[in-house]
Amino acid sequence: MDATSPKHRVVVIGAGFGGVEVVRGLAGAGADIIFIDRRNHHLFQPLLYQVATASLSPSEIAWPIRSIFKGRRDVRTMLARVDNIEPAEKRVILEGGEAVPFDTLVLATGARHSYFDHPEWEAHAPGLKTFDDALEIRRRILLAFERAELEHDPERRAGLLTFVVVGGGPTGVELAGTIVELAHDTLAADFRAADTREARVILVEAGPRLLPSYLPALSDYARQALERLGVEIRLGAAVDHIDEGRVVFGDHDVAAGTIIWAAGVRASGAAWLDVDSDKAGRVLVQGDLSVPGDPDIFVIGDAAHMTRPDGSLVPGIAPAAKQAGQYVARVIRSRLCGAKVPPPFAYHHQGDLAQIGKRRAITDFGWIRFRGAIAWWIWGIAHIYFLIGVRTRLAVALDWLWISLRNQRSARLISDPGSVSQEG
Repeated sequence: MDATSPKHRVVVIGAGFGGVEVVRGLAGAGADIIFIDRRNHHLFQPLLYQVATASLSPSEIAWPIRSIFKGRRDVRTMLARVDNIEPAEKRVILEGGEAVPFDTLVLATGARHSYFDHPEWEAHAPGLKTFDDALEIRRRILLAFERAELEHDPERRAGLLTFVVVGGGPTGVELAGTIVELAHDTLAADFRAADTREARVILVEAGPRLLPSYLPALSDYARQALERLGVEIRLGAAVDHIDEGRVVFGDHDVAAGTIIWAAGVRASGAAWLDVDSDKAGRVLVQGDLSVPGDPDIFVIGDAAHMTRPDGSLVPGIAPAAKQAGQYVARVIRSRLCGAKVPPPFAYHHQGDLAQIGKRRAITDFGWIRFRGAIAWWIWGIAHIYFLIGVRTRLAVALDWLWISLRNQRSARLISDPGSVSQEG
């Protein structure tokens, strides 16, 4: 590229794992990078459920985007919402009308909750994808115990101390296990009128087993471990109705003080592009993760329908998004310097990990599998390794050690209690 010509402009939308890896991979590539997100932080989503259950504080799993790339003069961060994308004009339209031109665009907008054509359920059963979601769920969980402390009617108190988690994937399993430990261990000595050990945690899964993407033996172990903790498992039970303090599934009609949705997701941002997508809204990308008919637009992570050589879908997990981001950065770099373009994207599965309580987990690396305490240590070390910064790693490690030894969770602040009384 001629040194006197304008630099190639790469616009990246979305500061999740995929977007961050694209920006990292373009260091020194000679491009100007515009990094756009409607939030000012990068979030370590695999530990978001621990914020929702008062195990970690928000600052321990998120970092300001500007701080991450403060040494990169080629990166400009924009805190803004995207209204539209105009591929023909090669520009991104922001809320308020500002147009951001691009030569190459990377869409890494992630996914939101899917309520299977029942959007009205969201008000009563929040999902877990963002900080705001986690803080709202934490608020609801802790308020349920506070309201139970004030409630004199045994039946209503039992309802307040009932927690229903919808969805038996990793998020649902991890939430259910942590909530029951919070109720039975952490809070047991803190309340006087309400016995938190009487709390019910119900995990509802429409399919025949928990963790359907894991091996059946590991799914069975997860179910048995959760049941030993006190979680009630309901398999083969699709949710039929949710409203305020009530959920109906199978032949059960349960009064529940807190309902949490962990059952489905839908891609974000695909509607901006007039291209084919799957039922979950993921863009059907080509082998190099570009949009069919437009090689200058890439879609990665949860927003993309990425497949393996056997035709199976690449899972919507952090390692997949990171690998896709690294790959797209290599493609862009090769184009900028005229080098040979990498072969089509190939996802390399690094393993499955899920926590089931403070000393139980399952890990599957394909060639070796662990369950129980050993798996819990592996799970913890792996997650600490991928956190950003020594201070954060030490803080999270100390928090987990304290929880393990003393059953104490310090992040139990209710930011907006509103009216604690149910009648209020």
